[in-house]
Amino acid sequence: MVQLGLVGLGRMGFNMRERLRAAGHEVVGYDRNEAVSDSSSLADMVSKLDAPRIVWVMVPAGGPTRDTVAELGDLLAEGDLVIDGGNSRFTDDKHNAEVLSAKGIGYLDCGVSGGVWGKDNGYGLMVGGDKELVERAMPIFDALRPDGPREEGFSHAGSVGAGHYAKMVHNGIEYGLMQAYAEGFELLEAANVVEDVPAVIKGWQRGTVVRSWLLDLLVRALDEDPELDDLEGYVEDSGEGRWTLEEAINHAVPAPVISAALFARFASRRKDSAAMRAVAALRNQFGGHAVKKAGE
Repeated sequence: MVQLGLVGLGRMGFNMRERLRAAGHEVVGYDRNEAVSDSSSLADMVSKLDAPRIVWVMVPAGGPTRDTVAELGDLLAEGDLVIDGGNSRFTDDKHNAEVLSAKGIGYLDCGVSGGVWGKDNGYGLMVGGDKELVERAMPIFDALRPDGPREEGFSHAGSVGAGHYAKMVHNGIEYGLMQAYAEGFELLEAANVVEDVPAVIKGWQRGTVVRSWLLDLLVRALDEDPELDDLEGYVEDSGEGRWTLEEAINHAVPAPVISAALFARFASRRKDSAAMRAVAALRNQFGGHAVKKAGE
């Protein structure tokens, strides 16, 4: 049994706490939402942990994570360990590690995939940091990862920052996969050749080269709403796709699929695109092609 402090009990953190407890570990959680928190404050959570302590951080990336790590640096002691399991940018990890290292506190970054299904299915984990610290936290990683061979759901990606870098690229790939499924769905709907689009997509789940968990989730969504009419086609991005493209540019790695998927998300948020108005105007000017006037 391992004792763990867990900061952030949102959609992911709450389920991670439940999975860890089911595996026999003691978890003391802290969240600003008193209804789910085990502690009244970050300091209260730390006071309930036995040294040497391990604290897992699951709060929004950027300022909230940096602030939480800095506060933990003031509350924890030499020999303790902090794991950032949020979606932090990998460039933040070096800073966080240095802040804690100055006080003798260890740091690991862990990219976590699995979403709301991780509680039952386990989470894919990508970890960056010193091997000794990874081994120390391995009972936690083993409890969170999927059942089966460790290497199929867990990887020690490298030094500090490598875990979040791996998760960043993972999410960039995810963008491309989702966009491909979405475009296939739209084409099947538009062609009027296939009479039962949900049945076709469901039929891809076994024996085809495009089967995947994302496809299973699309089938689930279509079971609930066969034409997805209950949704608005407005898609946000949480940052990892942008960071992936920035890294592709920095390393001169072509990434046309990921870039197209990210730009498609941008396009989904524009009800009236100035760029497409310009395209329509140009087609009308050089070719006399028909245009739609505003309000038509």
